[in-house]
Amino acid sequence: MLEGLAFGWRTAVFTVAVIQLLILAAALARTLANRAANRTLAALLVVMAAIVMPWLIGFAGFYDKWPWLSFAPFQITLAVAPLAWLYTGALTEGRWPDKASWHLIPALLQFSYLAACFCLPPDAKLAWADKSADTFSLIVSAALVAQMACYGRAAAHQLKAYRAALSDHVADQTRFAVRWLAAALGALALLFTVWTSYLVWDLVAPLGYFGLMGLYVAIAAVALYLGIEGWRHAALPFPHLADLAAELAPAADNRDWAAQGREWAEVIRRNGWARDEDLTLARLARLIGTNSAYLSRAINRGQGTNFASFIARLRAEAVAERLRSGDRADLLTIALEEGFGSKASFNRAFTAALGEAPSQFRRRVSKGE
Repeated sequence: MLEGLAFGWRTAVFTVAVIQLLILAAALARTLANRAANRTLAALLVVMAAIVMPWLIGFAGFYDKWPWLSFAPFQITLAVAPLAWLYTGALTEGRWPDKASWHLIPALLQFSYLAACFCLPPDAKLAWADKSADTFSLIVSAALVAQMACYGRAAAHQLKAYRAALSDHVADQTRFAVRWLAAALGALALLFTVWTSYLVWDLVAPLGYFGLMGLYVAIAAVALYLGIEGWRHAALPFPHLADLAAELAPAADNRDWAAQGREWAEVIRRNGWARDEDLTLARLARLIGTNSAYLSRAINRGQGTNFASFIARLRAEAVAERLRSGDRADLLTIALEEGFGSKASFNRAFTAALGEAPSQFRRRVSKGE
């Protein structure tokens, strides 16, 4: 049965990738946390595994041995960009948007066309392939590039809005999974750039089966990255946009918010509450004895900043005070003790609050300047 097949290194590379992608997809589909998002990512991994499948079996000689495999509906490329966008929405909203399935209609049409062609008699199938392949490829390529541009931009806007909302509620976004979502979208943007380049290159100067292998290696590599990192971040917290908005319902109060902000800032300093590495707006409001809406207004309107920047400034000022008092501990140790989650966030916040880098500030105050 295997006579005439050749299982070389190319087939081995894609086989290993596809098996791992299917295992990761199964694991993600069974994860309870962030269920809608993880199941969407699982579907994306299955789609991307299927896209590289023709190269897996093609290099092994399946199409030469069994020509009837032509048009097998593996490559549903028009599902990739919508699923990536739906994954972003599922993480930030906790669910797919209303009528989300409409966005998968192009993918369904692509699958239906391939499935219908696959069911043709062998002679008719091969004749139709010779007649329609170039036109179909051009249509799908144009649709794919349009999808990449539109859904990529929509996902970037979702991430931007989510980051802005989260900045009003948490002190350190790095402790949540926003960094992962940004990395995932970055990886997909890189893949889409490579994909578009290959499509244009193939249109101008056809690359052939072997020439396109680089593209499918890139698809498999990015899919594996998404699967592995997606599994690592599958259970990280992702507060939903609707819940964040509900916490900040308008507070009907005309008090002096600038004075109120200064008063609460002093209370936070005195009690050292900014050191809490998992501090959130809701938790701080409970500690102060107010509600999230009032605290948010005191920070946003009274202090002219968002919650994350407000807490970062208090932490930076606490570090500066320790340096002025002659604390000789390592800078990063002091920063972590005051609530910062990373060296990068500490350096950024300290420079913004004090106007100079932490090391420069320490040298200056050590000289009594």
